[in-house]
Amino acid sequence: MVIKVTAQSEPYLILQTESGNRHLPLLGSNCWTIGRSDDNNFVLPDQWISRNHAMLQSMENGEFYLIDLGSRNGSFVNGRRVSVPVTLHNGDLLTFGQTNLHFYCPHPDIATAATPTPTDSQDFTATAMLNVRRLISVMVVDIRDFTVMTRQLDETVLSETIGTWFRRAGEIIGEYGSGVDKYIGDAVMAVWIHGPQGVEPTEILRIIRAINALAKMTSQLHEEFPLPFSLRIGAGLNTGYAMVGNTGSGDRPDYTALGDTVNAAFRFESSTKQLGLDIAIGATTYDCLEELGTTDNLFQRYTVTMKGYDTPILTYAGTFKDLERFLQRH
Repeated sequence: MVIKVTAQSEPYLILQTESGNRHLPLLGSNCWTIGRSDDNNFVLPDQWISRNHAMLQSMENGEFYLIDLGSRNGSFVNGRRVSVPVTLHNGDLLTFGQTNLHFYCPHPDIATAATPTPTDSQDFTATAMLNVRRLISVMVVDIRDFTVMTRQLDETVLSETIGTWFRRAGEIIGEYGSGVDKYIGDAVMAVWIHGPQGVEPTEILRIIRAINALAKMTSQLHEEFPLPFSLRIGAGLNTGYAMVGNTGSGDRPDYTALGDTVNAAFRFESSTKQLGLDIAIGATTYDCLEELGTTDNLFQRYTVTMKGYDTPILTYAGTFKDLERFLQRH
């Protein structure tokens, strides 16, 4: 079937039906669910589709992700089944059950009076550096032993499990005041932006509660799915200043946080593996928790050698059991 595409400036889906093609605009939200149930944004009456089958999520950098929500028969992009969030590209074919949709995300030319006109002697690249230095907290959460699990699980079970994990992780992060900034394989990164007055200890406490909820949710997945072992996560959390905004080019914007604060959060998460612990946080984050009191025996102080750093870095690390005891007192 040849699909005639008209010029559009907004992202949209084209649903192929026997009576013709339906235009489904992706507007008014940053998240759209797909499934048989009436509570979805896009309801597809296909018996092979789950009640809550998949989700489309748009990020601040303009990218779109497809996330399978643990569907029974899977979600496919250009004929390939997806088990982790995947970035969509203009013209991709999405298949759910026996239903096909095409994803379109046109990028219209952007021309403004402020944009210089390149000359023959000028090599000009329009890059919009719309950045603001902000005080943030960065959380990185990674599924442990994910590669081992992929070798032991049936593809269908793997897709359902990981799809469920990503969906619930996004819900938990949203509940505690942030959103997923990046999907990186089997990990997620979330950013909390603090006010100009500094970090309130209660803000860090809220993030700690989010990490605790993520750890509990992950450990309970084996009760729903036939997993070879109970899943667990590792977490890194760091607080500091970073550049937040568009770091991309005019035609490919990338809204995110950049800087050593972000890099260190990833390194703290990685350090939990060498320390044999569950969560590692930066010194500024720990200082905020200390203002709440009763941090004795919660995190122990460690000096770790991290990739990309010339000198060892100070971190405070502990277990989720210790974290649970701390939260019970708050």
